[in-house]
Amino acid sequence: MAWFLLFLAGLFECGWAIGLKYTDGFTRPLPTALTVISMVVSVVLLGLAVKQLPIGTAYAVWTGIGTVGTVLLSIWLLGDQASVSRLACITLIVGGIAGLKLTA
Repeated sequence: MAWFLLFLAGLFECGWAIGLKYTDGFTRPLPTALTVISMVVSVVLLGLAVKQLPIGTAYAVWTGIGTVGTVLLSIWLLGDQASVSRLACITLIVGGIAGLKLTA
């Protein structure tokens, strides 16, 4: 269950990271509210997950999921560049996340 909570926390981290772009400097009320809610949910879920998981592993996986998800969403939603080198680096992060999961 802790790994599932951590995965959800990572997804909400993606939500708030992408949400920051849509807040337009926190001048748009609805995107700002959704972004703040995503921030809170993400940290609460992380906090619940670390009750059972090592903090170093959980934090690295949380930020890794957030990083990979945010990069992929920014390519898809915001038109960011999808170069081979960038995608190769994302693959390395995914490998690191998998390695931490397997060794925890």
